[in-house]
Amino acid sequence: MKSLILLFLFSCITFAQNDSSYKKRVLESAEVDVLFSYYGQNGQNAAVTGGEGTEELTDATSTIVVRLPMGEDGILTVDAGISAYTSASSSNVNPLDGNPDNPVSPFSASSGASRQDVLSYVNPTYEHFSENRNSIYTANLYISSEYDYFSFGFGAGYSLLFNEKNTEISIKGQVYLDKWNSQYPIELRGSFFDDRITGIGTYDPNFTAFENETRNSYALSLGISQILGEKIQGSVFMDVVSQNGLLSTPFQRVYFGDVNDFFINEFQLADDVERLPDSRLKIPLGGRLNFYLNDTFVLRTYYRFYADDWGITSHTANLEVPIKLNDKFTIYPNYRYYTQTAADYFYEKEDALSSFDFYTSDYDLSEFNAHQYGLGFKYRDIFTKAKVFFLGLKTIDLRFNTYNRNDGLDAYIVTLGTTFVSF
Repeated sequence: MKSLILLFLFSCITFAQNDSSYKKRVLESAEVDVLFSYYGQNGQNAAVTGGEGTEELTDATSTIVVRLPMGEDGILTVDAGISAYTSASSSNVNPLDGNPDNPVSPFSASSGASRQDVLSYVNPTYEHFSENRNSIYTANLYISSEYDYFSFGFGAGYSLLFNEKNTEISIKGQVYLDKWNSQYPIELRGSFFDDRITGIGTYDPNFTAFENETRNSYALSLGISQILGEKIQGSVFMDVVSQNGLLSTPFQRVYFGDVNDFFINEFQLADDVERLPDSRLKIPLGGRLNFYLNDTFVLRTYYRFYADDWGITSHTANLEVPIKLNDKFTIYPNYRYYTQTAADYFYEKEDALSSFDFYTSDYDLSEFNAHQYGLGFKYRDIFTKAKVFFLGLKTIDLRFNTYNRNDGLDAYIVTLGTTFVSF
């Protein structure tokens, strides 16, 4: 199947390349990006086990992006990828499906099937440029699937360039119609029984499954970009995102402070899963400001403010400094700072009460701040002297970033990207 997909993509590239009856195109040649990333993290506040337990996770993602000229005025971009992860925390959706002779604990992984999953997606986008290249119309689709979640999205946008192309205004709308295949903690599923349960009384949680498993998201984005001078470019943006439906994660446990605790070995059984409101309004806004200092240094700055009606506000600041070593090689150190307040419904383990309507122990919704440090290396050859089959190598981009959160979550990601151009 993969070979058929690649054959189709390269056939499209060859067809686009051989169509020679055109004027100056917005994209002269087909381009192919091949991307790979590897992500790893560790921590001790897993939401799957009620805010306490291993957050160990690894994820490997492979992506191919193909950009094809469609006549003189259009570009078709097809972005497709596969992401495979192994997670110690998600393995504890069912901590009992490993070796029955091994004691279970929230700080160790189960060897069962829930420890890993694969997400696959495809995202085609079409852009159409006006004759004078001052207007751009876009339309896109998005489809992704994994074991317990399916997402279908579509959107459209419009950009207008004026003031001798020094100013650009853009508007974009996006809709996602998603559906859960809810996977609950093993002890909350029907007919669960285990003779190793310990605790005072009988384990009988007051649990009801979610009736609605859909999640819909609607986003409107506005942006303005302006060349402010020979060496300064800035942009501002604002998004409005409305979500409704099942916004809780069905397999994330919650432990109450007013009910008895029950265990199997060291593993505490759930009192419930997280319960969050069925609607959420998000409003991020921010801007970018880029300074061209000289032929060697550029400063790229970014700031975003975020607020939602769950009580979270956050601030993000980012600085990247590309350093051009010569015509082909650039390095770019970067730093990112992030801070947020806690959601109104966040409670640490056993702080929530069974009488509450909404509760979660997901530390992504807690108060925290984080630092991210990174370094990138880029090779660029506009003449594409290096060849791979019938494609010329245009760029190689290698990045490494490390992430540290003050609640103990540490992560890193390595990404490698290459861009090829057809002849």
